[in-house]
Amino acid sequence: MLGNLLTRRGALVGVAAFAAGGLSGCNTTPSAGIQPVAASGPGGGAIDVDTTPLVAYVGNPTAGWVQQSLPGALAQVLGSRASGGLHVRIDTLYLGNGGPGDPDRMRGVAILGGRTINVRAVSTYWPSPTDQALPEQALQGRVQALSTAFAYRLRRKMGS
Repeated sequence: MLGNLLTRRGALVGVAAFAAGGLSGCNTTPSAGIQPVAASGPGGGAIDVDTTPLVAYVGNPTAGWVQQSLPGALAQVLGSRASGGLHVRIDTLYLGNGGPGDPDRMRGVAILGGRTINVRAVSTYWPSPTDQALPEQALQGRVQALSTAFAYRLRRKMGS
């Protein structure tokens, strides 16, 4: 009986050490901030995306994913409407638990031609079994969906 008890304890300690080692790789090194990125739209106008406030709100890598996906989504959705230059600042991002009761949300401000437009975008996330196997890719996909929703919401608020 004593031999089984020590074996169980040894197994639990081994599993706990393995899990702690795996989770330590998830801890990212904080950075001072993400520099604004400029993308060029089809009309030649610059699209600047600033996620500096977002770094303080949600940190990295989430703010970095917004920085990567939003300029392309804005260029694709707005097209030549952003030809005069567009500056977007993302202030908050919330990834909900899923479904329509707790959707993902993004809030920011767009400045186009001296006009300031407050934008709030919502995207509904439906959990899937693969999300558990690839959590980082699932979160990045959710941020990309929010970026696309933000771009469409901005286009709608611009009256186009």
